[in-house]
Amino acid sequence: MLRRILIGLVVVVGAIYLWNASWLAPAPPGGLKLIAHRGMHQTFDMAGVQNDTCTATRIRAPIVPEIENTLPAMEGAFAAGADVVELDVHPTTDGRFAVFHDWTLDCRTEGTGETRSHDLAYLKTLDVGYGYTADGGKTFPLRGTGVGMLPALDEVLAAMPDKHFIINFKSNETREGDMLGAFVVAHPEWKDAVWGAYGGDGPTLEAKAKLPDLNAWSKKGLMACLLQYEAYGWTGLMPAPCRDTVLMVPINYAGWLWGWPNRFLARMDAAGTKIILIGPFAQGDAGTSGIDMPELAAQVPAGFDGYIWTNEIAAVAPILKAKS
Repeated sequence: MLRRILIGLVVVVGAIYLWNASWLAPAPPGGLKLIAHRGMHQTFDMAGVQNDTCTATRIRAPIVPEIENTLPAMEGAFAAGADVVELDVHPTTDGRFAVFHDWTLDCRTEGTGETRSHDLAYLKTLDVGYGYTADGGKTFPLRGTGVGMLPALDEVLAAMPDKHFIINFKSNETREGDMLGAFVVAHPEWKDAVWGAYGGDGPTLEAKAKLPDLNAWSKKGLMACLLQYEAYGWTGLMPAPCRDTVLMVPINYAGWLWGWPNRFLARMDAAGTKIILIGPFAQGDAGTSGIDMPELAAQVPAGFDGYIWTNEIAAVAPILKAKS
């Protein structure tokens, strides 16, 4: 009896293995795509970063001239090989979307108060390079170079109408999703340029409701997909939260997903879901790390046909493009 049970277990385990074997899945067609997080920009030490950390005061050498979320940063990213640029938005008091990361102005600029409590005209008077320092405030190498460079979302799309962008909502206010929906409806020429949206569940889900073709995802949906897929994805059944969405996968967790990489990618593609491979995730992280170092780029599977998230587009684009 024991022998039969052991044989049965071996058969079951073998069947599960073969059903989820990446090497038995069709090879992905290749052609990975690169997402430049905030464009080409000055990088910073992400260790211990929280939502309210002033990252401008912890930039790393070498100092680069591009300032995140500005037109030169985005143009530079596309020139370096990005297929999509991620940018951050805040609604202004005059009904525009300002492209700027921080909730308040105090860290990066000489202004004060919440970003969304000002109109665009005031925001354009500020120097978005004002607060950057790599030596604890002894010098400010970008001060004076970012005056008037905070753009509105419509200015970005008007400048690069044939490019693709991901909109990051910085709040959970549903009205922002409604604003984005109305914005795209009013400017159908930019419908394809607004490739995706994510952030707070409220605005993200509202934007998706207004724009059904929008690639949209939320943290809640992402966690539901990953947890349910780990629970029973080995059966080949696709959890509902994993269908028709975008899934951000930390590279240090990817190997634990059933069928990674080829079988997993094939299942998600069949479910209408796009995969974005991001940098390592650690408990307590507030920021989104990217595939930023050559050693991480080397871990990306050959022929990977999803999206790669990076903060170092110029450094890793040549390495990653060679894999496709």
